[in-house]
Amino acid sequence: MTDVTSATDARFYDMDRESELELVRRVRDGDAAAFDVVHAAFNSRLFGFLARLARSTDVAEDLVEETWLRFVRHAGRLDADTRLGPWLFTVARNLHVSYCRSRALEDSRSVDTVGLWPTGRISSPFEQTASNELERQIEAAIAALPAPFREVLLLVGIEGLRPAEAAVVCGISPDALRQRLSRARALLAARLAASQSSIIPTAAKVHV
Repeated sequence: MTDVTSATDARFYDMDRESELELVRRVRDGDAAAFDVVHAAFNSRLFGFLARLARSTDVAEDLVEETWLRFVRHAGRLDADTRLGPWLFTVARNLHVSYCRSRALEDSRSVDTVGLWPTGRISSPFEQTASNELERQIEAAIAALPAPFREVLLLVGIEGLRPAEAAVVCGISPDALRQRLSRARALLAARLAASQSSIIPTAAKVHV
């Protein structure tokens, strides 16, 4: 099984806790430069999370913009020990939930797949093809999961939140998060296995 939840475990925070607390202090004081730093650190991550969760880049753009508006409005009321990542992803996730509820589109949207990883340099055409095919299968499998399972894989596997932080974002207990993540991994593995095995009967039939 390809474990997408281990690829970015250390990725979520690029700043140490002391620097983050100082940044929170500056944001609370209305420092415009501090807002710019937070935006630069999290905007692309928030967009990627929402684009994969909503399966629409247009929706993601609207929700990311609203996330930052909420951040600006609430900046002066942030707790001094706020962890910026979980706070922002909680707002983004809740906005997506509200969007789905208001339009009843969760089960009717077509899949608009967004790449899970940045494109890197591949050393050979064969490796390029294999990498693209594996990424396509994983993207499609994650996009086909129900939203509660999709979001935990994205938060823990792609964005690198710790399970306890992801639990806060999702509004559930850490134990419930771990159970949901385990179930999500099992569903993802099953979908990947099905997509790979579906090729075998066709190939076998050609040689009969």
